[in-house]
Amino acid sequence: MTDVSLAVVILAAGEGTRMKSATAKVLHPLAGVPMIGHVLSTVAALHPAHTVAVVRHERDAVAGAIAELSDGVVIVDQDDVPGTGRAVELAIAALADFDGDVVVVSGDVPLLDAETLTDLIDEHRQRERSASVLSALVDDPSGYGRIVRDDAGEFRRIVEHKDAAEDELGISEINSGTYVFRAPALKAALAKVGTANSQGEKYLTDVIELLVTDSLEVEANPVYESWVVAGVNDRAQLSDAQARLNAMIVRGHQMNGVSIDDPATTWIDRGVSIEPDAHILPGTFLKGATSIACCATVGPDTTLRDCEIGENASVTRTDATLAVIEANATVGPFSYLRPGTVLGEGGKIGAFVETKNAQIGRGSKVPHLSYIGDTTVGENSNIGAGTITANYDGVAKHPTVIGSHVRTGSHNVFVAPVTIADGAYTAAGTVVRRNVPAGSLGMTVAQQRNVEGWVENNRPGTASAEAATHATKESE
Repeated sequence: MTDVSLAVVILAAGEGTRMKSATAKVLHPLAGVPMIGHVLSTVAALHPAHTVAVVRHERDAVAGAIAELSDGVVIVDQDDVPGTGRAVELAIAALADFDGDVVVVSGDVPLLDAETLTDLIDEHRQRERSASVLSALVDDPSGYGRIVRDDAGEFRRIVEHKDAAEDELGISEINSGTYVFRAPALKAALAKVGTANSQGEKYLTDVIELLVTDSLEVEANPVYESWVVAGVNDRAQLSDAQARLNAMIVRGHQMNGVSIDDPATTWIDRGVSIEPDAHILPGTFLKGATSIACCATVGPDTTLRDCEIGENASVTRTDATLAVIEANATVGPFSYLRPGTVLGEGGKIGAFVETKNAQIGRGSKVPHLSYIGDTTVGENSNIGAGTITANYDGVAKHPTVIGSHVRTGSHNVFVAPVTIADGAYTAAGTVVRRNVPAGSLGMTVAQQRNVEGWVENNRPGTASAEAATHATKESE
C-alpha cells in the first residue's frame, strides 16, 4: 500500500571521479544490476508516494537506466550550484506542496536495505523528529562526515571531513548520507544554507545544524553493521560490495535448498533463479536471468548467461549464453554454447563442441569436436566427431537440417543449405553438398592410392625412411 506521507529523493548526480571510468558511477554493475538498480529496488519496497532522482553527470545514460529499471521516478537535473543541499532543494521543488516525510538516499550505497530504512522512518515518526540521520560506527572514518555529539551524548551536528577540527577527525561515528526529514522543516532550512565552506558547496549537512540551532528534534541512529551504508567510490570499494552482496545471494540459495560446494568461487547474479536440490560446483558463474531446475548439476568451471537448465540436466566446464538445456540433457566438458542453442530432453553436447542457433532434438547427440551452427537436428540422431556445418558462404548464413535417427560419420562437412533426411547415414570424411534422401548413405569417398617407396625416395636419411626400409626388409 502506498505511503501517501512519504517521498524519497535519490542523489545520483555525482561524477564519481575516483572510479576513473567513462561509465557513470551509479551504472557500474553489481550482481548483474546497475548500482542504482539496487537503490531503486530498496526504495520501491518502501512504497513511497513520490520518488525523485537528481542527475547530472552522464545525465541521459543515468536517467535512461532509471526509467528502464523503475516506473514513476521523476528525474530532476542538478544545476551549476554544487552540493547535496542544492540537489535536495531542486528535488523538493519538484514535490510541490508535499508536506510529509522525505527520505534522502545516495545512488552509490547499494547494500542499504528496506528494513533498515523502515526502522529509521518508524522511529523518526514515533519521536516526531524534524530530521533523522542514519549513522555508522567504523574503524576508519577517513573521508566521511563525522557525527558530533555533546558530553551527554546528544546529537549536535555533522561536520564534513575537510572541515573537521583535529579532535573531530578522531570521531568514529560517521554520517551515511541517508536521512529522513519533515518536508516543511527541510524546505525552510535549505533556504538558509550557503556555500561558505572548503568545497564551496551547498551542504545538506548544514540543514541538520540549522534544525538543531532552532531547537528542533534531530537524532542520529547507528546501523547494526557499517557495511549496510558503505558507499562505493572506487573500484576497490565496488569489489568489496560485490563480494558482500554475492555472499548474501549465495547463502540465500543455500537456505532455499540449493547445494553450493564452494561459495567463495561461486558468483550468482540477483536475477538468477535456482530450484531446491540443484547442485552448483566450484568456479561457477550464473549471470543475468539464468534459471536452473530441480536436481540439475552445474559446474565446475562453468559460466551461464541468461540460460535455462532443465531438471536433472548436467552442465560441466561450459560457457553458454541464451541457451536452453532441457531435462536430463548433458553438456560438456569444454563446450561453447552461443545464443539460440536448444538441446532437447536427454540430448548431449560433448567435449569441444561449439553450437550457435542450433536446435538439437530429444535424445540427439553431438559428442565430440564439432561446430554446429544454424542447424536443426531431429530426435535420436548422432553427429560424428569432427563434424562442421559450413553455414557461411562469405555473404550470408544458410541452414542445415538433419532429421531424426540420422547417423553421420566422423569428419563430415555439411555445406549449407543442405538437408540430411530421416534415417540417413553419411560416411566418414564426407563433404555433403547435396541433400541426402531418407534412408540413404551419403558419401564422397575416392579410391585410396598408395605410392610405394615414396618416403625412401623423397625423404632419404630420415628416421621415417630408415623405419620403412627396416620394415620392408623384415617383411621379405
